[in-house]
Amino acid sequence: MNKLLLVVALFMSMVGCNSVKQETTSAQVKPNILLIYLDDLGYGDMGAYGAATNLKTPNMDFLADNGVQFSNGYATSATCTPSRFGLITGTYPWRNAKAKILPGSAPLIIDTEVMTLPKMLKKEGYATGVVGKWHLGLGDGNMDWNKTIQRGPNQIGFDESYIMAATQDRVPTVYIDNGDVVGLDLNDPIQVNYKENFEGEPTAISNPELVKMKWHHGHNNSVVNGIPRIGFMKGGESAKWNDYDMADHFLVKAKEYVKKHKDEPFFLYYAMQQPHVPRTPHPRFEGKSGMGPRGDAIIEADWCIGEIMKTLKEEGVLDNTLVIFSSDNGPVLNDGYYDDAVEKLGDHKPTGVLRGGKYSLFEAGTRVPFLTYWKGHISPKKSDAIVCQMDLMTSIASLIGSDVTTNDSQNVIDALLGTSDKGREELVLEATSRTAFRQGDWLLIPSYKGPAELKKVAIEIGNDPEVQLYNIKEDPSQQNNLAKVHKDKVSQMMTAFTAIRGNHKKGIKTYKLR
Repeated sequence: MNKLLLVVALFMSMVGCNSVKQETTSAQVKPNILLIYLDDLGYGDMGAYGAATNLKTPNMDFLADNGVQFSNGYATSATCTPSRFGLITGTYPWRNAKAKILPGSAPLIIDTEVMTLPKMLKKEGYATGVVGKWHLGLGDGNMDWNKTIQRGPNQIGFDESYIMAATQDRVPTVYIDNGDVVGLDLNDPIQVNYKENFEGEPTAISNPELVKMKWHHGHNNSVVNGIPRIGFMKGGESAKWNDYDMADHFLVKAKEYVKKHKDEPFFLYYAMQQPHVPRTPHPRFEGKSGMGPRGDAIIEADWCIGEIMKTLKEEGVLDNTLVIFSSDNGPVLNDGYYDDAVEKLGDHKPTGVLRGGKYSLFEAGTRVPFLTYWKGHISPKKSDAIVCQMDLMTSIASLIGSDVTTNDSQNVIDALLGTSDKGREELVLEATSRTAFRQGDWLLIPSYKGPAELKKVAIEIGNDPEVQLYNIKEDPSQQNNLAKVHKDKVSQMMTAFTAIRGNHKKGIKTYKLR
């Protein structure tokens, strides 16, 4: 009898343990999230989206071939700071007048009191980290680079941050680790100014013999590592980065983050600098694309992605990591330096079938590569659903059981996971303070004064005295303006656009390349 009772007790214990295990497993709906964000990668810049055969992107293509590849994936803006603002806040960047391309000395443009993507995840028990390009401002406008920065990623939801302040072509050319400049010698303090140079400091104009990478436009201020930059910097010699090691440097930090947090839910925003100017791939990638430094930088970025994916696998977290891949805006070839991007382009089309590019209201400005991958959870699929980076806030919240949302961010989690073909129906898109409106298969660009093309970068930006209406599904290259044919459609879309945007010409500024 005692033996029978013992067997029953053991059986009940096993059943109980199994129940607890099942409950625990079912409660684990919080995958790690790796957000890989490239800088100026165009719609046609990877193999899965039709890149030229000599531009090999096997690791990006792996994500596309084994996840959801979106044909209608959007950044909120055709330039970097606004698109990053939309990504992190889940809010249209045109709602914030400060969300424009920022100098390296700009203050933080995200209110520390508002909800952000990392804050939402942190509330749900996630470790949160950012590695790479920031470009959302730091400090309060009176920056002392020689002290701990009090307003930055760590104040808007990131537990850990290892960043560059703005862009690789802007000063200060230093890494910042949780608010502190890395390798700084306080006996050689950093000074930064975007209006005037420091007395006696060389520039690309005063000392052209220091320049190893020739500038085309805008990049003629302080020279660091032989590369002329935007803005003036003095001091901080021991802290200045090595441009050619930058990709490796950020990759090491991203790997370290994964290894450190592999035993808890984590969110890593891996904000890569490629292929933004100055394009400085490590020498081991030099000449690999046959397309000059821009192509080589894309190949380098692809290798980095393969390495971070390998780390996920080696650390045993690949099966429980949702990987989201995209770019902050469309492509540009000559963006301030002579680096053979134009001359060695060959038959490659960075925009793919799309029109425009970075800075543009045409589709190539904001329509970018957009992929989701989650081993064992997402089935390979090509999707035409309209999704936007701004939607990650509400969509990821829905996935992990949070009720956080914003007025602009929509829940498209089913589209992101590939279980639905339905995305958002409407989307306002921004480029250098001007906006356009996507609704279903149609894109409306209101009339705007100004040049039709930014000649220095050779990109059509969408300005036209006439309203433009395109059927994007039938005419992705936007060659046939149907505004005069479908006047009722223009009227209906303008009404819907205005209901979201308000006066679309309020606050418009003439954009000048630097």
